[in-house]
Amino acid sequence: MSVETGFIGVGLLIALLLLRVPVAMALIAVSFGGVVSLVGVKPAVGILYSTPYDFVASWTLSAVPMFLLMGFVAFHAGLTGGLFDAAKVVLRRLPGGLAISSIFACSGFAAVSGSSLACAAAMGRIAIPEMVQAGYRPSIAAGSIAAGGTIGALIPPSILMILYGVFAETSITEVFVGGIFIGLVTAVSYCAVILVISVLRPDVIPPRAAAEDAQSARAAVLNVLPILALILLVFGGLFAEFFSATEAGAVGALGTLIISAVTGRLNRDVISRSLLETVTTTGSLFIIAVGASMFTRFLGLSGLSSFINSWVAGADLGYIQLMLIVVLVYLALGTFMEPVGAMLVTLPVFLPVLQSQDLSLVWFGVLVVKLLEIGMITPPVGLNVFVIKNVAHQYVSTGQIFAGVIPFLLADLVVVALTIAFPAAVLWLPGLL
Repeated sequence: MSVETGFIGVGLLIALLLLRVPVAMALIAVSFGGVVSLVGVKPAVGILYSTPYDFVASWTLSAVPMFLLMGFVAFHAGLTGGLFDAAKVVLRRLPGGLAISSIFACSGFAAVSGSSLACAAAMGRIAIPEMVQAGYRPSIAAGSIAAGGTIGALIPPSILMILYGVFAETSITEVFVGGIFIGLVTAVSYCAVILVISVLRPDVIPPRAAAEDAQSARAAVLNVLPILALILLVFGGLFAEFFSATEAGAVGALGTLIISAVTGRLNRDVISRSLLETVTTTGSLFIIAVGASMFTRFLGLSGLSSFINSWVAGADLGYIQLMLIVVLVYLALGTFMEPVGAMLVTLPVFLPVLQSQDLSLVWFGVLVVKLLEIGMITPPVGLNVFVIKNVAHQYVSTGQIFAGVIPFLLADLVVVALTIAFPAAVLWLPGLL
Protein backbone atom coordinates (compact mmCIF):
# COMPACT_ATOMS: atom_id res chain seq x y z
CA MET A 1 0.00 0.00 0.00
CA SER A 2 1.09 3.57 -0.65
CA VAL A 3 -0.94 6.38 0.85
CA GLU A 4 1.22 8.87 -1.05
CA THR A 5 0.12 7.29 -4.33
CA GLY A 6 -3.50 7.65 -3.21
CA PHE A 7 -3.04 11.36 -2.50
CA ILE A 8 -1.28 11.86 -5.85
CA GLY A 9 -4.18 10.11 -7.58
CA VAL A 10 -6.75 12.33 -5.89
CA GLY A 11 -4.73 15.42 -6.83
CA LEU A 12 -4.46 14.32 -10.46
CA LEU A 13 -8.20 13.64 -10.55
CA ILE A 14 -9.01 17.12 -9.26
CA ALA A 15 -6.60 18.65 -11.80
CA LEU A 16 -8.18 16.74 -14.69
CA LEU A 17 -11.67 17.76 -13.60
CA LEU A 18 -10.64 21.42 -13.40
CA LEU A 19 -9.27 21.06 -16.94
CA ARG A 20 -12.79 19.92 -17.98
CA VAL A 21 -11.74 16.35 -18.81
CA PRO A 22 -14.93 14.20 -18.84
CA VAL A 23 -15.52 12.73 -15.39
CA ALA A 24 -15.62 9.11 -16.58
CA MET A 25 -12.37 9.39 -18.51
CA ALA A 26 -10.63 11.15 -15.62
CA LEU A 27 -11.74 8.48 -13.13
CA ILE A 28 -10.72 5.56 -15.36
CA ALA A 29 -7.36 7.07 -16.33
CA VAL A 30 -6.35 7.95 -12.75
CA SER A 31 -7.53 4.60 -11.40
CA PHE A 32 -5.75 2.57 -14.07
CA GLY A 33 -2.53 4.55 -13.71
CA GLY A 34 -2.68 4.32 -9.93
CA VAL A 35 -3.20 0.54 -9.90
CA VAL A 36 -0.33 0.13 -12.40
CA SER A 37 1.99 2.05 -10.08
CA LEU A 38 0.85 0.02 -7.06
CA VAL A 39 0.67 -3.59 -8.29
CA GLY A 40 1.68 -3.63 -11.94
CA VAL A 41 0.19 -3.64 -15.42
CA LYS A 42 -1.41 -7.09 -15.42
CA PRO A 43 -3.64 -6.56 -12.33
CA ALA A 44 -4.57 -3.09 -13.62
CA VAL A 45 -5.66 -4.57 -16.96
CA GLY A 46 -7.61 -7.22 -15.04
CA ILE A 47 -9.50 -4.52 -13.10
CA LEU A 48 -10.12 -2.55 -16.31
CA TYR A 49 -11.44 -5.74 -17.94
CA SER A 50 -13.65 -6.99 -15.13
CA THR A 51 -15.06 -3.86 -13.47
CA PRO A 52 -17.49 -2.76 -16.22
CA TYR A 53 -19.26 -6.13 -16.24
CA ASP A 54 -19.10 -6.62 -12.46
CA PHE A 55 -20.73 -3.24 -11.90
CA VAL A 56 -23.25 -2.96 -14.73
CA ALA A 57 -24.48 -6.55 -14.27
CA SER A 58 -26.03 -5.50 -10.94
CA TRP A 59 -29.75 -6.35 -10.89
CA THR A 60 -30.48 -3.23 -8.82
CA LEU A 61 -29.09 -0.95 -11.54
CA SER A 62 -31.73 -2.13 -14.00
CA ALA A 63 -34.02 0.36 -12.25
CA VAL A 64 -32.05 3.23 -13.84
CA PRO A 65 -33.03 2.68 -17.50
CA MET A 66 -36.57 1.70 -16.45
CA PHE A 67 -37.19 4.91 -14.51
CA LEU A 68 -35.52 6.94 -17.27
CA LEU A 69 -37.82 5.33 -19.85
CA MET A 70 -40.80 6.08 -17.63
CA GLY A 71 -39.87 9.76 -17.43
CA PHE A 72 -39.01 10.21 -21.11
CA VAL A 73 -42.22 8.54 -22.31
CA ALA A 74 -44.31 10.61 -19.88
CA PHE A 75 -42.59 13.79 -21.09
CA HIS A 76 -42.71 13.14 -24.84
CA ALA A 77 -46.28 11.82 -24.66
CA GLY A 78 -47.37 15.02 -22.94
CA LEU A 79 -48.61 13.34 -19.76
CA THR A 80 -46.83 15.91 -17.59
CA GLY A 81 -48.02 18.99 -19.47
CA GLY A 82 -51.13 19.49 -17.34
CA LEU A 83 -49.38 19.58 -13.96
CA PHE A 84 -48.93 23.36 -13.97
CA ASP A 85 -52.52 24.00 -15.05
CA ALA A 86 -53.86 21.66 -12.38
CA ALA A 87 -51.74 23.31 -9.68
CA LYS A 88 -53.03 26.72 -10.75
CA VAL A 89 -56.61 25.63 -10.13
CA VAL A 90 -55.87 25.20 -6.43
CA LEU A 91 -53.08 27.69 -5.77
CA ARG A 92 -53.21 30.67 -8.11
CA ARG A 93 -55.33 32.82 -5.76
CA LEU A 94 -52.57 32.68 -3.13
CA PRO A 95 -50.06 35.57 -3.06
CA GLY A 96 -47.51 34.59 -5.70
CA GLY A 97 -49.84 31.77 -6.70
CA LEU A 98 -48.41 31.20 -10.17
CA ALA A 99 -44.89 30.75 -8.84
CA ILE A 100 -46.15 28.49 -6.04
CA SER A 101 -48.07 26.48 -8.65
CA SER A 102 -44.87 26.03 -10.63
CA ILE A 103 -43.07 24.70 -7.53
CA PHE A 104 -45.75 22.08 -6.91
CA ALA A 105 -45.88 21.24 -10.61
CA CYS A 106 -42.11 20.64 -10.44
CA SER A 107 -42.72 18.32 -7.49
CA GLY A 108 -45.29 16.37 -9.49
CA PHE A 109 -43.01 16.18 -12.51
CA ALA A 110 -40.22 14.96 -10.24
CA ALA A 111 -42.32 11.93 -9.33
CA VAL A 112 -42.07 10.62 -12.89
CA SER A 113 -38.77 11.99 -14.19
CA GLY A 114 -36.06 11.78 -11.52
CA SER A 115 -34.13 14.50 -13.37
CA SER A 116 -33.57 18.12 -12.36
CA LEU A 117 -32.71 19.17 -15.90
CA ALA A 118 -35.82 17.61 -17.43
CA CYS A 119 -37.97 19.13 -14.71
CA ALA A 120 -36.54 22.63 -15.20
CA ALA A 121 -36.79 22.44 -19.00
CA ALA A 122 -40.38 21.18 -19.04
CA MET A 123 -41.74 23.62 -16.46
CA GLY A 124 -39.68 26.52 -17.81
CA ARG A 125 -41.33 26.30 -21.23
CA ILE A 126 -44.80 26.25 -19.69
CA ALA A 127 -44.67 28.50 -16.63
CA ILE A 128 -42.20 31.33 -17.32
CA PRO A 129 -44.13 32.95 -20.22
CA GLU A 130 -47.34 32.92 -18.17
CA MET A 131 -45.65 34.39 -15.09
CA VAL A 132 -43.98 37.16 -17.10
CA GLN A 133 -47.30 37.95 -18.76
CA ALA A 134 -48.93 38.14 -15.32
CA GLY A 135 -46.42 40.78 -14.19
CA TYR A 136 -43.72 38.73 -12.47
CA ARG A 137 -40.21 40.10 -12.71
CA PRO A 138 -38.49 37.78 -15.25
CA SER A 139 -35.52 37.08 -12.96
CA ILE A 140 -37.68 35.74 -10.11
CA ALA A 141 -39.94 33.82 -12.50
CA ALA A 142 -36.93 32.08 -14.04
CA GLY A 143 -35.22 31.67 -10.66
CA SER A 144 -38.21 29.94 -9.13
CA ILE A 145 -38.32 27.37 -11.96
CA ALA A 146 -34.54 26.79 -11.85
CA ALA A 147 -34.79 26.17 -8.10
CA GLY A 148 -37.98 24.14 -8.43
CA GLY A 149 -36.23 21.89 -10.91
CA THR A 150 -33.83 20.73 -8.20
CA ILE A 151 -36.74 18.92 -6.55
CA GLY A 152 -36.51 16.52 -9.51
CA ALA A 153 -33.66 14.58 -7.89
CA LEU A 154 -35.09 14.65 -4.36
CA ILE A 155 -38.52 13.13 -4.91
CA PRO A 156 -38.36 9.54 -6.22
CA PRO A 157 -37.66 8.07 -8.67
CA SER A 158 -34.27 9.75 -8.29
CA ILE A 159 -31.44 8.41 -10.43
CA LEU A 160 -28.93 9.91 -8.01
CA MET A 161 -30.53 8.01 -5.13
CA ILE A 162 -30.47 4.73 -7.05
CA LEU A 163 -26.76 5.12 -7.80
CA TYR A 164 -26.10 6.14 -4.20
CA GLY A 165 -27.95 3.09 -2.90
CA VAL A 166 -25.87 0.79 -5.11
CA PHE A 167 -22.54 2.33 -4.06
CA ALA A 168 -23.44 2.61 -0.38
CA GLU A 169 -25.02 -0.86 -0.36
CA THR A 170 -28.05 0.48 1.46
CA SER A 171 -31.80 0.29 0.88
CA ILE A 172 -32.83 2.35 -2.16
CA THR A 173 -36.44 2.28 -0.99
CA GLU A 174 -35.50 3.83 2.36
CA VAL A 175 -33.43 6.53 0.65
CA PHE A 176 -36.42 7.17 -1.63
CA VAL A 177 -38.75 7.63 1.34
CA GLY A 178 -36.30 9.96 3.09
CA GLY A 179 -36.02 11.92 -0.16
CA ILE A 180 -39.79 12.47 -0.23
CA PHE A 181 -39.60 14.21 3.14
CA ILE A 182 -36.73 16.50 2.16
CA GLY A 183 -38.27 17.13 -1.27
CA LEU A 184 -41.51 18.31 0.31
CA VAL A 185 -39.67 20.41 2.90
CA THR A 186 -37.70 22.01 0.05
CA ALA A 187 -40.92 22.74 -1.88
CA VAL A 188 -42.51 24.31 1.20
CA SER A 189 -39.41 26.44 1.85
CA TYR A 190 -39.49 27.72 -1.74
CA CYS A 191 -43.18 28.55 -1.39
CA ALA A 192 -42.42 30.44 1.82
CA VAL A 193 -39.80 32.50 -0.06
CA ILE A 194 -42.34 33.32 -2.76
CA LEU A 195 -44.99 34.33 -0.22
CA VAL A 196 -42.56 36.63 1.62
CA ILE A 197 -41.40 38.33 -1.60
CA SER A 198 -44.99 38.68 -2.78
CA VAL A 199 -45.97 40.45 0.45
CA LEU A 200 -42.87 42.63 0.73
CA ARG A 201 -42.24 43.33 -2.96
CA PRO A 202 -45.50 43.28 -4.97
CA ASP A 203 -43.57 44.92 -7.81
CA VAL A 204 -41.49 41.72 -8.13
CA ILE A 205 -44.23 39.12 -7.56
CA PRO A 206 -47.85 40.25 -8.05
CA PRO A 207 -49.95 39.37 -5.00
CA ARG A 208 -52.70 37.41 -6.77
CA ALA A 209 -53.76 36.17 -10.18
CA ALA A 210 -57.27 35.88 -11.55
CA ALA A 211 -59.12 32.64 -10.87
CA GLU A 212 -59.66 30.05 -13.57
CA ASP A 213 -63.19 29.71 -14.94
CA ALA A 214 -65.00 26.53 -13.89
CA GLN A 215 -64.75 24.85 -17.30
CA SER A 216 -61.00 25.43 -17.60
CA ALA A 217 -60.47 24.27 -14.04
CA ARG A 218 -62.39 21.04 -14.68
CA ALA A 219 -60.42 20.39 -17.88
CA ALA A 220 -57.11 20.98 -16.08
CA VAL A 221 -57.97 18.50 -13.33
CA LEU A 222 -59.13 15.84 -15.81
CA ASN A 223 -55.95 16.31 -17.87
CA VAL A 224 -53.72 15.51 -14.91
CA LEU A 225 -55.54 12.36 -13.81
CA PRO A 226 -53.43 9.96 -15.96
CA ILE A 227 -50.16 11.14 -14.44
CA LEU A 228 -51.63 10.97 -10.92
CA ALA A 229 -52.74 7.40 -11.63
CA LEU A 230 -49.18 6.55 -12.73
CA ILE A 231 -47.66 8.06 -9.56
CA LEU A 232 -50.17 6.18 -7.40
CA LEU A 233 -49.41 2.92 -9.23
CA VAL A 234 -45.64 3.14 -8.86
CA PHE A 235 -45.24 4.62 -5.41
CA GLY A 236 -48.33 3.11 -3.86
CA GLY A 237 -47.01 -0.33 -4.80
CA LEU A 238 -43.43 0.55 -3.80
CA PHE A 239 -44.24 1.85 -0.34
CA ALA A 240 -46.85 -0.85 0.28
CA GLU A 241 -44.01 -3.29 -0.49
CA PHE A 242 -45.87 -4.97 -3.35
CA PHE A 243 -42.62 -4.68 -5.33
CA SER A 244 -39.05 -3.50 -4.82
CA ALA A 245 -37.50 -0.26 -6.06
CA THR A 246 -35.99 -2.17 -8.98
CA GLU A 247 -39.31 -3.74 -9.92
CA ALA A 248 -41.02 -0.36 -9.50
CA GLY A 249 -38.98 0.96 -12.43
CA ALA A 250 -40.30 -1.77 -14.72
CA VAL A 251 -43.86 -1.29 -13.46
CA GLY A 252 -43.58 2.47 -14.02
CA ALA A 253 -42.20 2.12 -17.54
CA LEU A 254 -44.91 -0.36 -18.53
CA GLY A 255 -47.59 1.74 -16.84
CA THR A 256 -46.47 4.86 -18.70
CA LEU A 257 -46.61 3.04 -22.05
CA ILE A 258 -50.10 1.69 -21.31
CA ILE A 259 -51.49 5.02 -20.09
CA SER A 260 -49.97 6.85 -23.08
CA ALA A 261 -51.52 4.29 -25.46
CA VAL A 262 -54.94 4.41 -23.80
CA THR A 263 -55.01 8.22 -23.94
CA GLY A 264 -53.96 8.18 -27.61
CA ARG A 265 -50.64 9.91 -27.03
CA LEU A 266 -48.31 7.02 -27.86
CA ASN A 267 -46.88 6.95 -31.37
CA ARG A 268 -43.71 5.91 -33.18
CA ASP A 269 -42.03 9.27 -32.63
CA VAL A 270 -42.65 9.18 -28.87
CA ILE A 271 -41.29 5.63 -28.62
CA SER A 272 -38.19 6.24 -30.74
CA ARG A 273 -37.23 9.50 -28.99
CA SER A 274 -37.83 8.00 -25.54
CA LEU A 275 -35.77 4.87 -26.29
CA LEU A 276 -32.90 6.88 -27.79
CA GLU A 277 -32.72 9.28 -24.83
CA THR A 278 -32.98 6.39 -22.37
CA VAL A 279 -30.09 4.51 -23.98
CA THR A 280 -27.80 7.54 -24.28
CA THR A 281 -28.49 8.78 -20.75
CA THR A 282 -28.06 5.30 -19.26
CA GLY A 283 -24.77 4.85 -21.11
CA SER A 284 -23.38 8.18 -19.89
CA LEU A 285 -24.39 7.44 -16.29
CA PHE A 286 -23.02 3.92 -16.27
CA ILE A 287 -19.61 4.80 -17.68
CA ILE A 288 -19.17 7.37 -14.90
CA ALA A 289 -20.27 4.76 -12.36
CA VAL A 290 -17.78 2.23 -13.76
CA GLY A 291 -15.00 4.81 -13.41
CA ALA A 292 -16.06 5.50 -9.82
CA SER A 293 -16.02 1.77 -9.05
CA MET A 294 -12.45 1.55 -10.35
CA PHE A 295 -11.49 4.61 -8.32
CA THR A 296 -12.87 2.92 -5.18
CA ARG A 297 -10.61 -0.09 -5.83
CA PHE A 298 -7.61 2.16 -6.37
CA LEU A 299 -8.20 4.02 -3.08
CA GLY A 300 -8.56 0.68 -1.28
CA LEU A 301 -5.29 -0.64 -2.71
CA SER A 302 -3.44 2.57 -1.85
CA GLY A 303 -4.68 2.52 1.74
CA LEU A 304 -5.93 6.10 1.50
CA SER A 305 -9.43 5.23 2.74
CA SER A 306 -8.02 3.58 5.86
CA PHE A 307 -5.64 6.50 6.38
CA ILE A 308 -8.48 9.03 6.24
CA ASN A 309 -10.56 6.94 8.67
CA SER A 310 -7.64 6.82 11.09
CA TRP A 311 -7.05 10.55 10.73
CA VAL A 312 -10.71 11.39 11.42
CA ALA A 313 -10.70 9.14 14.47
CA GLY A 314 -7.44 10.62 15.72
CA ALA A 315 -8.52 14.20 15.10
CA ASP A 316 -11.62 13.53 17.20
CA LEU A 317 -13.79 15.63 14.89
CA GLY A 318 -17.22 16.38 16.26
CA TYR A 319 -20.41 15.73 14.35
CA ILE A 320 -20.84 19.38 13.35
CA GLN A 321 -17.22 19.71 12.26
CA LEU A 322 -17.45 16.59 10.10
CA MET A 323 -20.71 17.76 8.53
CA LEU A 324 -19.23 21.20 7.85
CA ILE A 325 -16.44 19.53 5.86
CA VAL A 326 -18.97 17.46 3.92
CA VAL A 327 -21.14 20.50 3.12
CA LEU A 328 -18.20 22.64 2.01
CA VAL A 329 -16.81 19.87 -0.22
CA TYR A 330 -20.11 19.27 -2.00
CA LEU A 331 -20.95 22.97 -2.37
CA ALA A 332 -17.49 23.56 -3.85
CA LEU A 333 -17.78 20.62 -6.27
CA GLY A 334 -21.23 21.79 -7.27
CA THR A 335 -19.78 25.00 -8.67
CA PHE A 336 -18.04 23.17 -11.52
CA MET A 337 -19.20 19.52 -11.64
CA GLU A 338 -22.46 17.83 -12.57
CA PRO A 339 -24.13 15.91 -9.69
CA VAL A 340 -23.51 12.30 -10.74
CA GLY A 341 -19.79 12.86 -11.19
CA ALA A 342 -19.47 14.85 -7.97
CA MET A 343 -21.24 12.16 -5.97
CA LEU A 344 -19.39 9.18 -7.39
CA VAL A 345 -15.99 10.87 -7.06
CA THR A 346 -16.52 11.57 -3.35
CA LEU A 347 -18.39 8.50 -2.08
CA PRO A 348 -15.27 6.26 -2.02
CA VAL A 349 -13.74 8.75 0.43
CA PHE A 350 -16.76 9.71 2.53
CA LEU A 351 -18.61 6.41 2.93
CA PRO A 352 -15.91 4.65 5.02
CA VAL A 353 -15.71 7.73 7.26
CA LEU A 354 -19.48 7.79 7.77
CA GLN A 355 -19.55 4.07 8.56
CA SER A 356 -16.75 4.44 11.11
CA GLN A 357 -18.73 7.23 12.81
CA ASP A 358 -21.91 5.08 12.93
CA LEU A 359 -23.93 7.65 10.97
CA SER A 360 -26.96 6.51 8.98
CA LEU A 361 -26.14 5.93 5.32
CA VAL A 362 -29.82 6.43 4.43
CA TRP A 363 -29.81 9.90 5.99
CA PHE A 364 -26.44 10.71 4.44
CA GLY A 365 -27.72 9.74 0.99
CA VAL A 366 -30.61 12.19 1.28
CA LEU A 367 -28.24 14.92 2.51
CA VAL A 368 -25.77 14.31 -0.32
CA VAL A 369 -28.47 14.50 -3.00
CA LYS A 370 -29.77 17.75 -1.48
CA LEU A 371 -26.27 19.27 -1.47
CA LEU A 372 -25.64 18.15 -5.06
CA GLU A 373 -28.88 19.73 -6.21
CA ILE A 374 -27.87 23.06 -4.68
CA GLY A 375 -24.95 22.92 -7.10
CA MET A 376 -27.45 22.86 -9.97
CA ILE A 377 -28.28 26.53 -9.31
CA THR A 378 -24.96 27.92 -8.06
CA PRO A 379 -22.59 29.87 -10.34
CA PRO A 380 -20.61 29.52 -12.48
CA VAL A 381 -21.87 26.14 -13.75
CA GLY A 382 -25.43 25.93 -12.44
CA LEU A 383 -26.83 23.54 -15.04
CA ASN A 384 -30.48 24.30 -14.27
CA VAL A 385 -29.78 27.99 -14.84
CA PHE A 386 -28.42 27.33 -18.32
CA VAL A 387 -31.35 25.06 -19.12
CA ILE A 388 -33.75 27.86 -18.17
CA LYS A 389 -31.71 30.33 -20.23
CA ASN A 390 -32.07 28.01 -23.21
CA VAL A 391 -35.87 27.71 -22.96
CA ALA A 392 -36.58 31.33 -21.91
CA HIS A 393 -33.80 33.37 -23.53
CA GLN A 394 -36.28 35.90 -24.87
CA TYR A 395 -37.34 36.86 -21.34
CA VAL A 396 -34.20 36.78 -19.19
CA SER A 397 -30.39 36.71 -19.24
CA THR A 398 -28.11 34.24 -17.45
CA GLY A 399 -27.07 36.87 -14.90
CA GLN A 400 -30.70 37.69 -14.12
CA ILE A 401 -31.49 34.00 -13.52
CA PHE A 402 -28.56 33.65 -11.12
CA ALA A 403 -29.84 36.75 -9.30
CA GLY A 404 -33.33 35.25 -9.18
CA VAL A 405 -32.18 32.01 -7.52
CA ILE A 406 -30.43 33.76 -4.60
CA PRO A 407 -33.49 33.76 -2.27
CA PHE A 408 -34.05 30.08 -3.01
CA LEU A 409 -30.38 29.28 -2.32
CA LEU A 410 -30.80 30.83 1.13
CA ALA A 411 -33.83 28.61 1.70
CA ASP A 412 -31.78 25.60 0.59
CA LEU A 413 -29.09 26.36 3.17
CA VAL A 414 -31.76 26.48 5.88
CA VAL A 415 -33.08 23.06 4.75
CA VAL A 416 -29.53 21.64 4.82
CA ALA A 417 -29.00 23.01 8.34
CA LEU A 418 -32.27 21.44 9.51
CA THR A 419 -31.35 18.12 7.87
CA ILE A 420 -28.05 18.05 9.75
CA ALA A 421 -29.58 19.25 13.03
CA PHE A 422 -32.50 16.78 12.97
CA PRO A 423 -31.48 13.58 11.15
CA ALA A 424 -34.26 11.72 12.96
CA ALA A 425 -36.84 13.75 11.00
CA VAL A 426 -35.43 12.39 7.74
CA LEU A 427 -35.31 8.83 9.11
CA TRP A 428 -38.82 8.86 10.57
CA LEU A 429 -40.61 7.85 7.36
CA PRO A 430 -38.01 5.21 6.34
CA GLY A 431 -38.30 3.83 9.85
CA LEU A 432 -41.98 3.07 9.22
CA LEU A 433 -41.11 0.60 6.46
